[in-house]
Amino acid sequence: MPSTPIRINGRSLVTGATEGALLFADVGLSFWGGVDPVSGEVIDRHHPLSGERLAGRVLAIPSGRGSCTGSSVLMELISNGHAPAALVLAEADEILTLGVLVAQVIFQRSLPVLCVGHAAFNTLRGQGFVRLEGERLTLSGRRPSGHWQAADAPLQPPSPSTLRLTEQDRALLDGAHGKAAQVAMQIVLRMADLQGATQLLDVTQAHIDGCIYTGPASLRFAEQLVQWGAKVRVPTTLNAISVDQRRWRELGVDPALGEPASALGDAYMAMGAHLSFTCAPYLLDSAPKAGEQIVWAESNAVVYANSVLGARTQKYPDFLDICIALCGRAPLIGCHLDEQRKAALIIEVPTLGRVDDSFYPLLGYHIGSLTGRRIPLIRGLEHAAPTLDDLKAFGAAFATTSAAPLFHIAGVTPEALDPATVLDADTPLTAHTVSVAGLLASWRELNSARDKRVDVVSLGNPHFSLSEFASLAALCAGRIKHPDVVLAITCGRAVLEQARQAGHLSAIEAFGALLVTDTCWCMVGEPVIPPQATTLMTNSGKYAHYAPGLVGRGVHFASLADCVEAACTAHASGQPPAWLQPRSPAHV
Repeated sequence: MPSTPIRINGRSLVTGATEGALLFADVGLSFWGGVDPVSGEVIDRHHPLSGERLAGRVLAIPSGRGSCTGSSVLMELISNGHAPAALVLAEADEILTLGVLVAQVIFQRSLPVLCVGHAAFNTLRGQGFVRLEGERLTLSGRRPSGHWQAADAPLQPPSPSTLRLTEQDRALLDGAHGKAAQVAMQIVLRMADLQGATQLLDVTQAHIDGCIYTGPASLRFAEQLVQWGAKVRVPTTLNAISVDQRRWRELGVDPALGEPASALGDAYMAMGAHLSFTCAPYLLDSAPKAGEQIVWAESNAVVYANSVLGARTQKYPDFLDICIALCGRAPLIGCHLDEQRKAALIIEVPTLGRVDDSFYPLLGYHIGSLTGRRIPLIRGLEHAAPTLDDLKAFGAAFATTSAAPLFHIAGVTPEALDPATVLDADTPLTAHTVSVAGLLASWRELNSARDKRVDVVSLGNPHFSLSEFASLAALCAGRIKHPDVVLAITCGRAVLEQARQAGHLSAIEAFGALLVTDTCWCMVGEPVIPPQATTLMTNSGKYAHYAPGLVGRGVHFASLADCVEAACTAHASGQPPAWLQPRSPAHV
């Protein structure tokens, strides 16, 4: 511990002054699924800060990661008094910063956010106490003596010279289209300024993730926009909400959650959004085409849109998504630009022989942990012919551990059919080789259950597709699940109706499955998960990561066929699949 204070200068993303004990981690943190929005406890059981409480402490992490809903969770914490005293980041993070900016607008409460760069960030390890004033950090081993008053700063609009605005932009900013559109444009411009954008672009559609209920603040934000007369300016779909809006009472959901969560969905529909309630908007008829400029939130949807559809979107934070939908305009930065869609590293995948469908979510989870914010080009799957369901599962797990909004798979994803087109010829790239040993370590991380018993089988994170329903129907045909096991599937209303019309549901319902629409497993809790249940099984890498923190149960991760088998036997093997047996020394 140093005997004299250390001073570090950084870039202030949200200005302010505060002090507190330092809480440091060198691993990014997803606030959604990783931090309890009520208490501020870190609930990501895979994270080094698991069990720590953030309130009043200066949190130093490289960046956020995972879910776009992190902004909503941080806003809840700011509004209820359990937020960190400040955020210190190695890299600028739009999701977390946006949560602070919206809290300033709606609650007139804030916290400082400072970006210091990786070199300075690494010097924070082992420090004890931090004082932050504007763009300066002062580090010391203990709290300095003397009285000192922390202070928030009001939301500052960007300089008019920062961005080139159209006449319509200025009209929105001046309030000609109402208070909601004016505030939305102020927030869009503030984020554009922080991101270094010089102009805005038109978007053709939006997908809103902020309709997930994280607490009273999320509802207050939406209802405030409605009171200000908010109306979307582009076609807008809604993510899965926190309950099955039509059946939450029937499913036994507590009205303390069911009523405000349903009201939140209603508020966004009052703004003109379509009733879609799905975390897989790429399964809808309205899915965007290659090259289409869109604003989507929900991490798996963003990654799928960019990578598999070839559409163009940033990983938009909750609340910025609706602000852009109200304006129809987004900052021209990041994945909206050709040059920002290039690969920043290469991942080599070895041939593993005949794999099952658990391979792709496991691979996505593992590769995401290697990439950070960098976009990877993945080689070695050119002849594997992954299906759209495989890519969906891969992308969702990749988005759980990575902050990148895009991946390329050589010879598979549309922009990498010729891999040379996603490489910058003038920039040498780091290459990693995935090993069986590395994949096995990730498999063990996802398999947190210590009991081989299975109480609940969780399917549909992200929401089930029509082809997944067809596969499940074939696996369930002529069988009946164990009476003590709950097998539940979450899906969108549109896909459920398609599955019914295709005749897939008869075998699934006869098997004894529970079908839940509108919400998804990241929001499902008791009593859909019985209070006495201790162990879950899922084929989702995303849910296998989040479930221990979200619902406090151990998880078995396996293929869809193994999930059905476990639903019949109430038992998991607990062993990795045959293709995952160690064969060579670790490369990663």
